[in-house]
Amino acid sequence: MNTRSNGGYVGRFAPSPTGPLHAGSLVAALASYLDARAHHGTWLVRIEDIDEGRSAPGAAGEILDLLHRLGMESDREVVWQSRRKHLYEAAYDRLAGHVYPCGCNRREIADSRLGFAPDGAAIYPGTCRHGLAPGRSPRSLRLRVPEAGADVITFQDRVAGAVTQRLASESGDFVLKRADGYWAYQLAVVVDDAEQGVTDVVRGADLLDSTPRQIFLQRLLNVPTPRYLHVPVVRNANGEKLSKQTGALAVRPGDEEAAVAALRQSAGFLGLEVGEPRSLEAFWRVAVPAWAALHVS
Repeated sequence: MNTRSNGGYVGRFAPSPTGPLHAGSLVAALASYLDARAHHGTWLVRIEDIDEGRSAPGAAGEILDLLHRLGMESDREVVWQSRRKHLYEAAYDRLAGHVYPCGCNRREIADSRLGFAPDGAAIYPGTCRHGLAPGRSPRSLRLRVPEAGADVITFQDRVAGAVTQRLASESGDFVLKRADGYWAYQLAVVVDDAEQGVTDVVRGADLLDSTPRQIFLQRLLNVPTPRYLHVPVVRNANGEKLSKQTGALAVRPGDEEAAVAALRQSAGFLGLEVGEPRSLEAFWRVAVPAWAALHVS
């Protein structure tokens, strides 16, 4: 696994192709792009299609086309998680001593959960931690987290400040390979960030609570931990995170004026003062230093 960059900043935008980009995902894309440009670094695009069952036909191409029309180009070849399964398999082999098969289904987990994690997921009670019950077949593979007292993960987020999570009580043993056979997001994202030499992760705050699990995996795999910056998520009128499921509309600017308007709206959500640029070139000329003034010391 390649865990080294060229010594400089490497950031990334990693959309899931479940549909076209909407206002919420554009905010995340813009923040990651601006941070890379403000640091004179490298910006990558990675298509997170490891969950192939949820990928919408044509969505990845539509996302890449929109980024191009907005002036955001990946500095390296775009990579696709669905083509990198051998990397996740190799990482699993290195983690084998920390992984166990789980025979529980969703209803059983919901009925026996220890509570809810900060991100709303059910906290697994460790039912299969010491072996499958007689007659049970493995459904998923779980990573064993440390016992209480040795399970504390603390990191410094560039926006939220110090964040601490106790894995045993706030996460529980978590899935690395799902019952449907797909590798889980937590493993794939850690492997990909390490292999691509990512130094800085800029993404939505809805993923803040996943970060301690990813840091734990990074330590087990002996790969570097990036810096993290989590930006606020865009919400609808009901206070729900903007997504395809909550009725988010696709961003589809018809011309340059509309593209600039979409970027200005996202920049405003991020607290950036960019004025009223009339062209993409003018927008980027003012947006990068505006971001740097807030987030680059």
